[in-house]
Amino acid sequence: MPHLPLRQVGPDAAMQSASERWLADLDAAISAPGADWNLVVRDTLCALAWPGSGTWEERLAATPLSDGSRLALLALDPRNITLEPEYYADVDPVRFARVKPLLWLWYSFDRLPIGGQHVALGIELRRLLAPRIFRRVGRNFKCFQHVEFSFGYNMEVGDDCVVHRHVLLDDRGGITMGNRVSIADYANIYSHTHSITEQVDVTNLPTILEDDVRITYHATVLAGVRVGENGMVGAAAVATKDVRPYHVNVGIPAKSIAVKSTAPPEHARRARIPPHSSS
Repeated sequence: MPHLPLRQVGPDAAMQSASERWLADLDAAISAPGADWNLVVRDTLCALAWPGSGTWEERLAATPLSDGSRLALLALDPRNITLEPEYYADVDPVRFARVKPLLWLWYSFDRLPIGGQHVALGIELRRLLAPRIFRRVGRNFKCFQHVEFSFGYNMEVGDDCVVHRHVLLDDRGGITMGNRVSIADYANIYSHTHSITEQVDVTNLPTILEDDVRITYHATVLAGVRVGENGMVGAAAVATKDVRPYHVNVGIPAKSIAVKSTAPPEHARRARIPPHSSS
């Protein structure tokens, strides 16, 4: 197969300069001693959603102001909205209250014209926010738009990880991603499960994606699953059990159909079928 490395592209100089200044100002505002992240996020979203129209307080005091406009302005403040995880019995209210404003900025930015499909700025913003939300995040974290979490604070992410569009990272029981993990568009990674007979009977189980794991398009990994080093979950597959290192698991439920040709002997020998070759 041909090698198709990503092209190096970016915004023009004016946009790049404005982006860098905005990110630096936001970083400084969030980092300021005693900063109220609710107010920082409210004012940041107001400037992005209503550019050049005055402060949030000025907009709210303007007359006439329709009820719809008032609701829209009030919703910029994270204290005026609720997120689904706040209803969960196992949420840590103190920890979630701390990260909620930054989650609201993360999600809301993606729904604004400046965010959404603007890859370069979005990635840099999420790199700025992730260390303040996650339990741990490594170098070169790359996250595309419309990724959502449960709590956020139970995420552990290694170096050089990539999360593509519209991914759900349900970290109620904790999600650990090793180095160089790739999660493709519309994938779902769960760390909680419900009883079949009693919906409110919830079990949280840590889910682990080891180094160099690939979770491909529309795949699902259920709570408590460990995907071993260099393991792969194929498109639309549902991993209900552990995936062995270097194995390629596909289907519902996902089962091993191949072993990568790069597998060391100790993993290749465990294959039930001959090792897979990429040639």
